[in-house]
Amino acid sequence: MNCRQRVATALRHEPVDRVPYNVGFTVPAHQKMADFYGDPNFESRLGNHLHMVPSLRVEWGKRDEGGWYVDEFGTRWNRSVDRDIGMPIPSLTRENFDTFAWPDPQAPGRFDALVKARRDDPDRFLIMSVDLSLFERAWVLLGMEEFLSAMITDAGFARALLDRIADLNVRVVRAGLKACPDVDGVIFGDDFGTQLGVMMGPKLWREMIGPCVARQYAAVHEAGKGKKVFIHSCGKVDDLFEDFVRLGVDCFNPFQPEVIDVFAAKEKYRGRLAFYGGISTQKLLPYGSPSEVREKVSELLERLGKSGGYIASPAHAIPGDAPAENIHAMLETLKNQ
Repeated sequence: MNCRQRVATALRHEPVDRVPYNVGFTVPAHQKMADFYGDPNFESRLGNHLHMVPSLRVEWGKRDEGGWYVDEFGTRWNRSVDRDIGMPIPSLTRENFDTFAWPDPQAPGRFDALVKARRDDPDRFLIMSVDLSLFERAWVLLGMEEFLSAMITDAGFARALLDRIADLNVRVVRAGLKACPDVDGVIFGDDFGTQLGVMMGPKLWREMIGPCVARQYAAVHEAGKGKKVFIHSCGKVDDLFEDFVRLGVDCFNPFQPEVIDVFAAKEKYRGRLAFYGGISTQKLLPYGSPSEVREKVSELLERLGKSGGYIASPAHAIPGDAPAENIHAMLETLKNQ
């Protein structure tokens, strides 16, 4: 099997010859490993199984001399401290909602990188990413406190904003899958959780978020048989797993072991929901030893991965506080399984 076939097999919940895996890095962690290996291009030799290409311009880590980055929604991100993502400055208000300039789904060149990735990298599983897709985009545009408050005190406005964002995402997905019909799946990035549970609560999520994400997920499945829907949501959101299954999600990420019992979840949703992640970035990688990393990663591969339904990965892009020796131990275990 090549990487693309292996991922497709795993997502069908069928046994695989080797567990597919994918590893991402924050800017500090990438620099640390480039120094460790003496190779700034070390990532090209990892054997990652997924190739993700953004559909809306998101250039993590990019910033000007003052530490700022401006995305195509006009949002300014302060990256003077957090070099990867940064803190957004809200740019949308109730007053400018009707005149706000939204990105053009058909903007020239939007999907050039997607088409190139399929042409140049045919053996990896190609995923179009819609980062900061719905709830995240709403609070980034309006402000976290402002949007969460609006969900309670001004539900009509909150729903209108979510609908407008979902409309854009559906158009982007349809345009992207038309421009590159051979895309294997789409991942929607949308952190709904904290370490304690669903941020706005499952009830409000189902009332306000669920209908919009259902439209987004449907746009992927309607584009062609076999295309997969991935959802990335940090935090303890296992209360939403049944909703994800019902709404058409095929694979959930990042599967944080600190807040979700990954073994119990894999057993409960066997054959219905695949998982991608599971390697601890809060405890194991920063605070474990190399031998502990090898032992735990091997256990995840054996117990979660061999029967299908699992893509091994750190629960998020590896943070800068993880020792290079631990990261190396994880990478070698993944590659040499």
